[in-house]
Amino acid sequence: MAVPEKPVLYSFFRSSCSWRVRIALALKEIDYDTFPISLIKDGGQQFTKEFQALSPMSQVPALKIDGITLTQSLAIIEYLEETRPTPVRLLPQDPKKRASVRLISDLIASGIQPLQNLSVLKKVGQEAQLTWAQEVISSGFEALEHILQSTAGKYCVGNEISMADLCLVPQVANAQKFKVDLSPYPIINRINKTLLAMEAFQVSHPSRQPDTPPELRA
Repeated sequence: MAVPEKPVLYSFFRSSCSWRVRIALALKEIDYDTFPISLIKDGGQQFTKEFQALSPMSQVPALKIDGITLTQSLAIIEYLEETRPTPVRLLPQDPKKRASVRLISDLIASGIQPLQNLSVLKKVGQEAQLTWAQEVISSGFEALEHILQSTAGKYCVGNEISMADLCLVPQVANAQKFKVDLSPYPIINRINKTLLAMEAFQVSHPSRQPDTPPELRA
C-alpha cells in the first residue's frame, strides 16, 4: 500500500492567512512540511511562475494535501474540517452556531484583513499606511466586539474553539503590529489571551516558523 505524501504548506511566517491554516493543522495534529514563500524577497516570491501555478492569485497560503492543491485559508480550513473532523472540531454541529463561526471568520478574512494587507498598503502610500491600517482595523474590531457580545463564551462562539478563533488571533497580532489601541475591545482581548496560551497557537506563531528571521525568533 502506498504511503500518503506528507502535506506541504506554502507559507510566509508573518502572513496572517498562513497562520490561520498553521493553527488548524496543529489542532488537527496533521504533520506537514513547510515551503516558505517570502512576500518580500526578490520582489515577492509569490509572483514566480512556479508559485502562480499553485496559487493563481499569487497569495499564500497554499496547501498540497490528498493529491490536490488548495488556496484561500478558510476554504483550506473547511476542507480539513470535512476530511479530518477529529481530534478537534472547528465548525459546530449546531447550524446557528456554525453560521456565527462563519460570520465572524468572514468579517475578519473579508472585511478587515484584506484592507490592511501588504498589497493594499503599497497602493495607499508610505506616509498614509499606518493611519489607514489603524482606521480599517479599528472599524472592523468595533463591529466584531459588538457581535462577540452575543456569541462569545470562553471563545468567539460559545465554549468550543472554532474557525473564528483561528481568524481572531492573527488579526489581533496585525492590530498590535500597527499599534492599534485595543483597550476598547475587552472581549477580543480576553479571547485572544486565552487562545495564545494554547500550544497550537504557540507552535504556529510567526516567531516559530522555519522562515522566521533570527532576530524575530521567540
